[in-house]
Amino acid sequence: MRKGIPNLSALQAFEATARLGGFSRAAEELSLTHSAVHRQVSALEARLGVQLFTRVRRRVALTDAGAEYAARIRQHLDHIEKDTFSLMSRASIGRRLHIAVLPTLAAHWLIPRLPEFQKQCPDISVSLSLRTLPFQFNDQPFDGAIYHSHAIWPGTHGTMLFPEQELVPVCAPKHLIKGSSDGSVLNQLAHFHLVSRPDAWRDWYAQAGLPYPPQVAGGPRYEVFSMVIAAAQAGLGVGLVPRFLVQQALDAGQLVRPVNQPLPVSQGYFFGYPERTEVTAALQSFEQWLIKSAQSVGSEATP
Repeated sequence: MRKGIPNLSALQAFEATARLGGFSRAAEELSLTHSAVHRQVSALEARLGVQLFTRVRRRVALTDAGAEYAARIRQHLDHIEKDTFSLMSRASIGRRLHIAVLPTLAAHWLIPRLPEFQKQCPDISVSLSLRTLPFQFNDQPFDGAIYHSHAIWPGTHGTMLFPEQELVPVCAPKHLIKGSSDGSVLNQLAHFHLVSRPDAWRDWYAQAGLPYPPQVAGGPRYEVFSMVIAAAQAGLGVGLVPRFLVQQALDAGQLVRPVNQPLPVSQGYFFGYPERTEVTAALQSFEQWLIKSAQSVGSEATP
C-alpha cells in the first residue's frame, strides 16, 4: 500500500476545483454534490497539512502551494487517462486517439472532415484538445498534434500537411468600396490582431509598400483566428486570416476582400507525434487520412 498517495477521488476533486475555480463547477463536472467536493478537498488539505485554497464567502482562490500542486496533479491525471485509453485500445475495446489541434483549424477544417474518417475507420475514436502554443509531448497526454510551424518539432516524427500560403484582409460586405484597389480603404476600419502573430499587419503594410498607420497597432487583440473571422463577419473591422480558412465565406459573400494584396506566409500546418511513440495502426491510419485530406487544400483556396 502506498501510504503517501492521497485518495484519487480527492485529487480529482481538487484538480477540478482548481481548474474550474469553484466547488460548484467541479461538482457539476464530476457528477457530485457541492458538499461532497468540499469535503474531499478539505480532507486532502488536512492530510497534506497544507492550505490549497483561500476561502472568502463563496469564492475560492488557489494559494501558491495549491497552484503548484494543481499543475503537477493535472499532469499526472492526464497521463493516467492516456495510459488507460492506451490499455483499452490494446485490449480491443476500441482504438482511441487523442490529438492536440489549433482551435480554428479544428472548427473550420478538421471537424467538418472527420465524418469521412469515421466512415473509413469506424472503430477509431478521435478525441481533440485545443492547444495554441508549442508543447512537450512528455508533459501532455496526446498521441499526436496538428500545429503551425516553420518545421517539424524537434524530437518528433511528422509531415507537413499543407503550407499556409498567405493571409488575406477580410471584412463584412458593407465595408466594401467599389473601385478601390489600394490600402486607403482600410483606414477607417479597426484592424484585428492575432495574439500569436502580433506583427502580421505591420508585415502586410510593408509588403503592400504602404506606411503603417499608428491607429492600426491599437486595434483589438484576439486569441484565435475564429474570433477574428467572427468579428469581421459582424462588421467590427478587418482581419488578416489564412485564405483557405475563409474561402467558403468569401465564395458565399459572407466576407469580402477589401484589397487584393495578400501577405505571403512561409509556415505551414504539420502533423507530428513523439519519436519514442510506437506508431499504432490507428495513428498510422489517421496520419494517412490527414495527408490525403490535406491534398485538397490548395484547390479549395484557389480563387
